[in-house]
Amino acid sequence: MLLVLEGIVMCFVLLLVCVVAIANGAVGGVALYENDVQERVVELGLTTKERIKKSFLLMSVALYLPLFTLVPFMVYFINGAVGFWDGFWQMSIIMWIMGLFDRLFIDFYWVGHTKAWHIEGTEDLMPYIPVKVAVVKWTFTIIGMPLISAIIALVVTLFS
Repeated sequence: MLLVLEGIVMCFVLLLVCVVAIANGAVGGVALYENDVQERVVELGLTTKERIKKSFLLMSVALYLPLFTLVPFMVYFINGAVGFWDGFWQMSIIMWIMGLFDRLFIDFYWVGHTKAWHIEGTEDLMPYIPVKVAVVKWTFTIIGMPLISAIIALVVTLFS
C-alpha cells in the first residue's frame, strides 16, 4: 500500500510540472510536444526556440530530479529497502505507477481528449502524440523505468 501512495506522490510531481507548464496557455508546455509542433509555434511567433530550450531544461530538471532523488529516498529511507533487489522492485513499481499515469491520464486523456493542450494554428499536426511516439513512450514506461530503477539501485547498493 505504501508503494501505491509513493507512486501517487510521483504522479502529483508529474502533474504539477505539467500544470505549471501550461498555466498561461498550452504554448508554455510546447517543449513537451513533437518537433513539428514546436517549429510551427515558432513560425506563428508564439514563442522562440530559445524559450522552448529553456522550458525543456527546466521541465527536465523538475521531472528527473525527483525521479532520481525522491524515489530512492522513499524506497531506501522510508520503506527500509535493503540491497539491490529490494530497492529495484520497489522503485520499479513506483515508476510504473507514474508511467501509467503519464500514458493514460496525461497523454491519452488530457492531451488527447481535452482542449487544455490545444494550440491554435497547429490543428493539422494533431494528434499531438502520434502512434509511433505513443509506442516509444509505452516502451520507455514498460522497459525504461525498470532500467532506471536498476541503475539507481546499483548505485545505492555500491555506495552503501
